[in-house]
Amino acid sequence: MGSTGVLLLNLGGPDGPEDVRPFLYNLFSDPEIIRLPFPWLQKPLAWFISTSRARKSQKNYEEIGGGSPLRRITEEQAAALKTCLQSRGVDAELYVGMRYWHPFTEEAIAQIKADGIGELVVLPLYPQFSISTSGSSFRLLEALWEKDAQLQAIRYSLVPSWYDAPRYVESMVELIRQELAHCPAETTIFFSAHGVPRSYVTDAGDPYQDEIEACVALIMAALGPDHPHVLAYQSRVGPVEWLQPYTEDVIIELGAAGAKHLVVVPISFISEHIETLQEIDIEYRELAEESGIETFRRVPALNTYPGFIAALADLVTDALAAPPCTFSEVNTSRKRVKLYPQERWEWGMTTAAERWNGRLAMLGFLALLLELISGQGPLHMLGWL
Repeated sequence: MGSTGVLLLNLGGPDGPEDVRPFLYNLFSDPEIIRLPFPWLQKPLAWFISTSRARKSQKNYEEIGGGSPLRRITEEQAAALKTCLQSRGVDAELYVGMRYWHPFTEEAIAQIKADGIGELVVLPLYPQFSISTSGSSFRLLEALWEKDAQLQAIRYSLVPSWYDAPRYVESMVELIRQELAHCPAETTIFFSAHGVPRSYVTDAGDPYQDEIEACVALIMAALGPDHPHVLAYQSRVGPVEWLQPYTEDVIIELGAAGAKHLVVVPISFISEHIETLQEIDIEYRELAEESGIETFRRVPALNTYPGFIAALADLVTDALAAPPCTFSEVNTSRKRVKLYPQERWEWGMTTAAERWNGRLAMLGFLALLLELISGQGPLHMLGWL
């Protein structure tokens, strides 16, 4: 039996301006990000979206220093977790595997094999499970495991989600209280979560929305009933409906209703990156000011907050002590979640598949043709350019 390893999974982000377009291409090439009924359309559409969005995205990254801090922060989290585990008598090697940029998950797996790891805990840095985050990474890992005898010899255990982990909830509560201490009593706590297409929840059975709402309920139960709060979803892309209400709409509505003080909680983000540093701190702050909001404070991401690192250590030690949670067990426990490709759960173009795949496929294909021919098209109106 080899040594113990912990694989931290995350999204990844461009290190510099030159990485933005290829990063976006990798992102939109994933069928769990944009689900299409025709696999041959995935890469052409990913090329088109990444090419058309690159300049705007580069400008957004320029506002936060030119690249994403996600790799640096994730590596700092890995180092802090290693130290915390050592203090508990657990000697583990830590690995970082990003889904869409370096170090890629495949790179981490290659190093795990080279190091002769015999026992592995796979820990996604997403508190709430979603098809498009933990689900996508698990699907990739399962494919690697199926064709590699060396990986199959490793005793591994997955941590599907941990939105209700006690020390994670406690850490969120502590950071929120620190911000509330600087605000008037009538301040509204504004939870903003990364959105997903609504069809992922309604048609594919994604538990993400349920876990977000349950997480918010746990935090508010700890904070007490005296604090008004709202929950909204940010970062939507494309022409389909995403989970609502949308963060920008709620900010405007709160301003119109006379709310003056907000503390924004990035509920699904555990590290600072483009959605916190640029979208919330810059775009939503400006919108709040325009809407009459006088106080706009944002709870920092957990990063290497000691209580949060202790929460991750709890998850690792619990996973090592319990019977392994395998890919098949995750799939069984979430059997109502319909994975991609759709042939794994529905054969042919059913009514549901047409509703949540066909519309986007047709729009994307027509937009691609129009843009290539005329240089203008519906993606401009949809805000994709």
